[in-house]
Amino acid sequence: AMVAEGRSFSGVLFAGLMISPDGKPKTIEFNARFGDPETQVVLPRLRSDLLEIFLAVAEGRLADIDIEWSDEAAVCVVLASQGYPGTYPKGVPITGLAEAGDGLVFHAGTARDEEGRWITNGGRVLGIVGRGANIAEARNAAYASADKIHFAGKQNRSDIAMKALI
Repeated sequence: AMVAEGRSFSGVLFAGLMISPDGKPKTIEFNARFGDPETQVVLPRLRSDLLEIFLAVAEGRLADIDIEWSDEAAVCVVLASQGYPGTYPKGVPITGLAEAGDGLVFHAGTARDEEGRWITNGGRVLGIVGRGANIAEARNAAYASADKIHFAGKQNRSDIAMKALI
């Protein structure tokens, strides 16, 4: 439709979707950017060089390259501050990052204090990605890593990826 209107687009188009109670997908938003935490489970599975993909898009030759993906599953659990999405405290010390094991830890709402320690600095503090041969393994890995990270008021959903296991 954009090309038909003379407005071609090259780049990332992110569609935020929800499944309604009647089982039909509903569009929440479109963004021309990588979204998080969604991208945090997609990019670790990418085997191809992301820069090469960007260059191919910019040069109009994306159809000419092969993009390879890992068959591995990935699940992201967001660790949030107490009170999020409303008001939340900042400056709460974070411990256990080094003990997170094989989980990928993405900093979102963090900062360093005067002594170089990690502290909370936002509502969505960390995204913890677990990987595995299937969704169940990836989910278990994500929660195992998330359980090793601590800060006062830490909260996270406990149902991430559950629907994929039913």
